[in-house]
Amino acid sequence: MVEQTVAETIGTMARHAKKAARQVAGADTATKNALLQQVAEILDTRREMIQQENRKDIDDARSKGSSAAMIDRLTLSDQVFAAMRQGLREVCDLPDPVGSIEQLRRRPNGLMVGRMRVPLGVIGMVYESRPNVTIDAAALCFKAGNSVILRGGSEALRSNLALAQVLQEALAAQGLDPHVVQVVPTTDREAILALLQQEESLDLIIPRGGEGLIRFVTENSRIPVLKHYKGVCHLFVDQDADLERATPIIINSKVQRPGVCNALEGLLVHRGVAARYLPTIVAALQGHGVELFGCATTRSICPQMEPAAEHHWGTEFLDLRLCIKVVDSLAEAMDYIERFGSRHTEAILTENYETAQTFVNGVDASAVVVNAATRFNDGGQLGLGAEIGISTTKLHAYGPMGLEELTTRKFVVFGSGQVRE
Repeated sequence: MVEQTVAETIGTMARHAKKAARQVAGADTATKNALLQQVAEILDTRREMIQQENRKDIDDARSKGSSAAMIDRLTLSDQVFAAMRQGLREVCDLPDPVGSIEQLRRRPNGLMVGRMRVPLGVIGMVYESRPNVTIDAAALCFKAGNSVILRGGSEALRSNLALAQVLQEALAAQGLDPHVVQVVPTTDREAILALLQQEESLDLIIPRGGEGLIRFVTENSRIPVLKHYKGVCHLFVDQDADLERATPIIINSKVQRPGVCNALEGLLVHRGVAARYLPTIVAALQGHGVELFGCATTRSICPQMEPAAEHHWGTEFLDLRLCIKVVDSLAEAMDYIERFGSRHTEAILTENYETAQTFVNGVDASAVVVNAATRFNDGGQLGLGAEIGISTTKLHAYGPMGLEELTTRKFVVFGSGQVRE
């Protein structure tokens, strides 16, 4: 038997995925939910085997000097297993969007015209570190009627392949093509390049990871890419803000989980409240261990912080670090966000309705938040259930991607003999 090259292996996987996509697109909700429940059960019975493979990945990562944070993301602990099983149950409980008809209306000639939710087809996902993403992404893509090819980080290959066995065992048990879910079986970077060239078989690529990975995928793909470059999120404290309410919102936005994409990276404060409010919020942030970088005006009020350099503005720190800038007006705050934001999450604190509406209407971001923390830009928090990522581009989804965002709509036309004049 002649061994396939990496490119040939990926090409074969893509063709199998395209064939399998037709089958899963026609699966009914009961079948899809039964499969997800079975995956949860098999995860429980295969936990020791999967964790054994996961420990091999962890040992390799440690031998290469990986950080404690990387090891934490890589580890499939009992808590992570519980979260994967809970996630599968939550996806089961979500309404199935496939086949639903929206905006059905009667035309003057009697035709009934509507738009039906249909799967995207074949999705390729390229992601880093967390092997639990393999289960989360597969579950969402499958419930939305898609087949999926998953290429996880090289550091998690053994873990991802073990999880793929669980998924494919459950698919076979339900009488479905195991190629509905496939994991790329190699760490060779050529596999990503080969996957990005499969435009005849794949319909969408979703990269999930650092900005470097996403730019690499975007620059090399022949397939449409749904991008999430980075989360440079800002919060503007308006002159009409409730300052007592502002502090816990800012602390939550920055401190609760500083290493995630919806954490606060830039704080803008209106000059009208700067002298009164900055000492309070600076003390609170520093009390939580946040390293602060301020503009000249900010430091004239609170000189204990570091001066902000040009490269600090618009930086995604993903750490307990934050820029603070005093602005003269709402317009200046919005101009700053336009220049340094990443279209992820932007927030305003104000009790002025007109100011809030101007901000909501004028700021371009996947989520615009009024009087609440930036951390709410999340599929679960916004009522979508699980999500596959947050898109910061507008085609075809903007913001958290749940089940509906893993489908598209086609027109359906019901007639009774009509012909076009």
